[in-house]
Amino acid sequence: MLKISNVTKSYEKKKRAVDNVSLEILPGDIYGFIGHNGAGKTTLLKSIAGILNFDEGDIRIFGKSIAKDTLEAKRIMAYIPDNPDVYESLTGIQYLDFIADAYDVAENERQILIEKYSKMFEIDTVLNNPISSYSHGMKQKTVIIGALIHNPQVMLLDEPFVGLDPKASFLLKEIFHDLCQKGALIFFSTHVLEVAEKLCNKVAIIKNGKLVANGRTEEVIKDKSLENIFIDLLNES
Repeated sequence: MLKISNVTKSYEKKKRAVDNVSLEILPGDIYGFIGHNGAGKTTLLKSIAGILNFDEGDIRIFGKSIAKDTLEAKRIMAYIPDNPDVYESLTGIQYLDFIADAYDVAENERQILIEKYSKMFEIDTVLNNPISSYSHGMKQKTVIIGALIHNPQVMLLDEPFVGLDPKASFLLKEIFHDLCQKGALIFFSTHVLEVAEKLCNKVAIIKNGKLVANGRTEEVIKDKSLENIFIDLLNES
């Protein structure tokens, strides 16, 4: 599982961006992470991914500490940021080969998966073009393919549907379900509450660095909508 235990992260010893957060995400979970701008979503995701150091607590990914067993934890994880920053001087296929090399993906396996996902996301015809010529959506698709070709057990995504066309968004949701059926877990932030409500079996809501609600989606929202729950929590003092 992904186990977050009492994690706290402050910037320059000022206000806590993440304040004593604990959360468990199990294999098979599609876990939505919801909060207003500046609530701490991206900070927590980057802490899980090993990009940011945190001040207190522990994060374990299938038993491996991201702080102490960083490389081992990262081998089974993929992180997709909210902005697809990629090496624009590379072609799409060069970028994907670079990612595959980093994760020791065998040549035959990578070819099969790159062909599968590039055709699925309809960018197979531009893989030999420089990434600098890609639209935002094409870059996002390239980053997603890079995350998928090493079959991660944990996928962390920050606003993954931003910039994707409706067909690509639908395909990504189907991929989420397929990965989780195979024992992976998905933890992603989103502002699209309707997507979280329909897609996620569990949700967590963060406000000013603190978790204010989490659990099975139907138990969190009860007889309301996720949007109503979220607005009610934001309006509470």
